[in-house]
Amino acid sequence: MKNERILIVDDEAAIREMIAIALDLAGFECIEAEDALQAHHLVVDERPALILLDWMLPGMTGIELARRLKRDENTSEIPIIMLTARGEEDNKIQGLDAGADDYITKPFSTRELISRIKAVLRRSSALNQEKAIEVEGLKLDPVSHRITAHDKPVEMGPTEYRLLAFFMSHPERAYTRTQMLDQVWGGNVYVEDRTIDVHIRRLRKALEPFGFERFIQTVRGTGYRFSTQVEDRAEAP
Repeated sequence: MKNERILIVDDEAAIREMIAIALDLAGFECIEAEDALQAHHLVVDERPALILLDWMLPGMTGIELARRLKRDENTSEIPIIMLTARGEEDNKIQGLDAGADDYITKPFSTRELISRIKAVLRRSSALNQEKAIEVEGLKLDPVSHRITAHDKPVEMGPTEYRLLAFFMSHPERAYTRTQMLDQVWGGNVYVEDRTIDVHIRRLRKALEPFGFERFIQTVRGTGYRFSTQVEDRAEAP
């Protein structure tokens, strides 16, 4: 994990310098951008392992840049940690829905930031194996970041993609919402149970036209599982 390149995007030079020093001491390489346009060019040219992205930027906001990167299949797999002074729940959910993998609220300690970066990189590595996964015609290709059902493309958001990648990598096992938070969002991210349920419904809706929504099963009193054993299927909430 050391020597991986991190892109720091913040319009305040002092904050970029503080973060860069901490990352350098932790063994990471750093590149910096002061606005979204410069950041986008660096993402395309340098392919960083992770992006630290400030919410408030001149011109295009960090949220808008996150959405743009996640819509592009060439950059959608790069994990993003949002840096924000906003602590309200709705803003946190907005950042996660835009495709951010985690967030940290200013002011923050560099020790906490390094811990978050390492955790996100571990999860990203686990969810981005190069080997495609296929189950009864439902195929997830982590290299191209594409999902197909009987060779037809399946469209879904970045959070739903991460959920499906986790499920397909761990079939036939029930997971609590807490376990899913830790594996998909990160245990230090504040997401309510109802938010997880919303993403599960979105995932099922994306798979429904192809008949694969039955694989995402509710386990009463526990959480969810990915299973092809339809006879064990519980009713969805």
